[in-house]
Amino acid sequence: MYGILAVSGLSFLLVAVFTPLLIWTLHRLRLTQPIRAELPADHQAKRGTPLMAGLILLIGIAISLQFQPGPLMLLLCVTFLLFSSVGFLDDFKKAFWQNPSGISGRSKLVLQFLFTGIILYVLFHSFGLTSNIELFKGQNLQLPLYLYVTIILLFVVGSANAINFTDGLDGLLINVAIPSYFFFFMISDKPEVQTFSLVMIGCLLGLLLYNIYPARAFMGDTGSLAIGGSLSVLAVIEKVELLIPILFFVYFAEQLSVILQVWYYKRTKLRLFRMAPIHYHFSLKYGWSENKIVMIFGFISWVSVLLCWLIWKYLIH
Repeated sequence: MYGILAVSGLSFLLVAVFTPLLIWTLHRLRLTQPIRAELPADHQAKRGTPLMAGLILLIGIAISLQFQPGPLMLLLCVTFLLFSSVGFLDDFKKAFWQNPSGISGRSKLVLQFLFTGIILYVLFHSFGLTSNIELFKGQNLQLPLYLYVTIILLFVVGSANAINFTDGLDGLLINVAIPSYFFFFMISDKPEVQTFSLVMIGCLLGLLLYNIYPARAFMGDTGSLAIGGSLSVLAVIEKVELLIPILFFVYFAEQLSVILQVWYYKRTKLRLFRMAPIHYHFSLKYGWSENKIVMIFGFISWVSVLLCWLIWKYLIH
């Protein structure tokens, strides 16, 4: 245990030390964040902030593989890298051409479904993943393989994008994701999962020093999609599908607000929220500061994790 904590601390120190160098490099290359015209004035002031700082999280991949090499750790790291590569392509187009749109949504979805399919194939054929969903006290719901795979494909890709939506305010995703990784550290009996989760927490804390309001750098999709993909796959590995609606409550609320906004506008030509994802709504309608929104959403994430841990410990495990 002390070894894992030490590695997490090392991750924090390395990210904290080398992030300024990455920020300087991104500045020099003019790889900065373009801002959508419809965002509030305080967000327009963020134009020119370095993008793709999520690249620094690759330090966590190197440390994880060095400290706990093995097939499962390799799979977790490859998952992180694959989803990060999709985000990198999107970020690079945004930053290089100063186009907030990035690559097409269809391209991102095709790549994510392809990578998720490969990961699930490996999990089934090399790690003994089954198509059952754990219910309460050892009871299982056995699903046909094709149905389970379809559900998990949609879950992983949907969750990765929901987590990506959460990366809209300075420090927001980091504050919400840290509790999620901590949950997997707490419940897992796999050293690779424990190590990966704590290393990611250390890296995110190191990056938070530069991403907290006012952010000196944005992690971009390079980081947020990687976080989304890895957290979703951790949920599959640990067989906690039943807890996902609670565990990922903040992420799904962000994504659902976008879906509802689009649906309501198409039907009525009116907006259900002042702006979506919903964190913008609290800023525009209620005047909440970025720090207040980040603090409250982070608190909700910790509450979600506590509820999931109690359910897992006393009703499922």
